[in-house]
Amino acid sequence: MSEARIWHGGDLDEARRLFPDAPEPWIDLSTGINPIPYPMPPLPARLFERLPSPADHRDLEAAAAEAYGAADPALVVAAPGTQILISLLPALFPRSRVAILGPTYAEHAHAWRGAGHEVSETGTVDGIGEANIVVVVNPNNPDGRLLRRETLLGQAERLRPRGGWFVVDEAFADFQGDETLVPVLPENVIVLRSFGKTYGLAGVRLGFAVAATGFAERLRRGLGPWSVAGPAMEVGRRALRDRTWRTAAQEARAEDARRLDALLSPLSDRAPGGTILYRLMESGRAPELFSHLGHRGIWVRRFQTASRLLRFGLPGSAEDWRRLEIALAGFSKG
Repeated sequence: MSEARIWHGGDLDEARRLFPDAPEPWIDLSTGINPIPYPMPPLPARLFERLPSPADHRDLEAAAAEAYGAADPALVVAAPGTQILISLLPALFPRSRVAILGPTYAEHAHAWRGAGHEVSETGTVDGIGEANIVVVVNPNNPDGRLLRRETLLGQAERLRPRGGWFVVDEAFADFQGDETLVPVLPENVIVLRSFGKTYGLAGVRLGFAVAATGFAERLRRGLGPWSVAGPAMEVGRRALRDRTWRTAAQEARAEDARRLDALLSPLSDRAPGGTILYRLMESGRAPELFSHLGHRGIWVRRFQTASRLLRFGLPGSAEDWRRLEIALAGFSKG
């Protein structure tokens, strides 16, 4: 029997299939991607005409080390998206007991199970038990749960005597990363960071792992040469070094998140959660609201195993905000 397909955001083909009569253009609020992207710099033709050099690769990793607070660029491994790293990591370990703090991003459990590991999912840190490998998403996707750095360091230390590893997916940490482990990285911790979500450039396909130098080299060998395209390197290193843009984007998206909460709160059974880049609402009428929005050309994120939840990305334009406000107001009167 084939494994069930994992639902992801961003699938407008599915939106059009479910709601063929919805007005165009669609507003895609189903992802947690910054809707106001980093301005793409002009890219010289040479980036498309030649293979990227090792020096280009090293400079990209140095830019990421600066942006994330890593002590040494040698700890940072660039990859064509964080999803590739999630898929690769399980192949680098012998068969192990893996505990995943959930519910969370489903690709983690899928990847470890697919590589033959024994996977359990637990709702609390105390439920991790005697696992050899622990996976935590921090801030968590989708509910935004944020574990303190001290808690994470304590878990890494408990794993260390038995040779255990701690994987921390910090995909949404750029805008609320006070608890990041990158600056204080223990030897048995692997941190994953996303580029596309923060900078609104998911199609660039760029992500990073931060790990002790020995494991970082294993990851580089696993990815192989030229794993990141030259244009992605150029965009990445420019954006990562633009601290002014990132600070302004963080402040603006935090204000957007508060604005979205004000729209969702009257329809929610509890205060919305999530991260700065998306908001999560819970309601007994969530399936009805999903359909109501879909018929109006607004695509939000539903969940296979949690029908009471809907996740909303941030609208990116005044027109998108207007359409969402009208649609939500119409539902609240229904």
